[in-house]
Amino acid sequence: MEIKLRQENENDYKSVFELIEKAFEKEEYSDHKEQFLVERLRKSEAFIPELSIVAEVENKIVGHILFTKLEIKNESQSFQSLALAPVSVLPEFQGKGIGSKLILYGHETAKKLGYKSVILLGHQDYYPRFGYELCEKYNIKMPIDVPAENCMVISLTENGLSGVSGNVIYPSTFFE
Repeated sequence: MEIKLRQENENDYKSVFELIEKAFEKEEYSDHKEQFLVERLRKSEAFIPELSIVAEVENKIVGHILFTKLEIKNESQSFQSLALAPVSVLPEFQGKGIGSKLILYGHETAKKLGYKSVILLGHQDYYPRFGYELCEKYNIKMPIDVPAENCMVISLTENGLSGVSGNVIYPSTFFE
């Protein structure tokens, strides 16, 4: 199975909306509104077109990932970072490495664009394989009450998290 990764374009929006809806349909820890979040984020200042990526198999979109801007802020400093949310793969294509390819490709693209880190809320058994660590290790705090084992961060560059600590400031779009 050949998987092609590329930047999403406007012609993909309808397919991506349906893909996200199907991908999260049976997820227990989901509000089942991720597709609407993606639509809002595309229209926000946090959106980075190069970091909205689709995976295609035989010209059919089977996966999507989105990284958007966020900030980590403490009393004296502010650090730019990215939020990974969501990563979606059609149910019939899950478990075939598509999500992994999207994540790794996204990390490389983000690094080329000059970003040093990515923050996410996700499954504690899945993301550490990519190098994600607990946010609490860096004294990075989420703005919402979620289990610490689900709050993770990765440095995309050597020392990318050096001196970084504080509160994660998500764009208001995440809470609309």
